[in-house]
Amino acid sequence: MGLFAEPSFLEGFARVLDIGGTMQEYNTSGTGEEADAKALRNDWLAVGDDLRFSIKNHERELAK
Repeated sequence: MGLFAEPSFLEGFARVLDIGGTMQEYNTSGTGEEADAKALRNDWLAVGDDLRFSIKNHERELAK
């Protein structure tokens, strides 16, 4: 779950033809606090992903 668009190839191609920008979608939140909470959650998810990657990488190095 990200806060940015991850369009498929076809969506990307369609955006090239979307001269009026009608396909633009932005993340919306009801309040600033909700937007902050979503961003903070995603930041911590990214930190967790980085830690898992680093731990697995370190374990591989130790196994050599």
